[in-house]
Amino acid sequence: MKIKDKDFRPYIAEAELHDIVGRLAAQLSTDYRGRDLVVCPVLTGAFMFASDLVKQLTIPCEVAFVRYSSYSGMASTGTVRCHMPFPQSIQGRDVLIVEDVVDSGLSMRHILDAASALGPSSISICTLFFKPRAFRGNYRIDYIGRNIGNEFIVGYGLDYDEAGRNLKEIYILNEQ
Repeated sequence: MKIKDKDFRPYIAEAELHDIVGRLAAQLSTDYRGRDLVVCPVLTGAFMFASDLVKQLTIPCEVAFVRYSSYSGMASTGTVRCHMPFPQSIQGRDVLIVEDVVDSGLSMRHILDAASALGPSSISICTLFFKPRAFRGNYRIDYIGRNIGNEFIVGYGLDYDEAGRNLKEIYILNEQ
């Protein structure tokens, strides 16, 4: 499949994504039962994952979107920009940050610091994909959908230069 100037091939099928999301939702529903949960999806990449995830939660929650970015095209700029901060209403509550992929951890470090500054009672991270070989953070990823390599992926909310987010499956860059 061609997206802009790059070729991608199928990597993770829609059915497997559904299974991953269901497993995470079941675990979160157990872990957060009886708590005051605010789910904070990180826009824009996590919107599809977060939508499917909260629909499968069996517990009440509030959703508050945040938007941080560090990517341009296929590479990190090294600078994290905040476009939509956490709401003050997370103070004293349990916050679940929902991310599409955690790779180096630079963006997530900034996101964690921003959330922590508002005084929530707890902060956890749930990511659909985790790149352990790229990770340089000194914090824990609490809920991981699936570990992957350092390959560049698109689909199911993840993009290549803002394209490909609408794909139902995950595609991987075809490097030949």
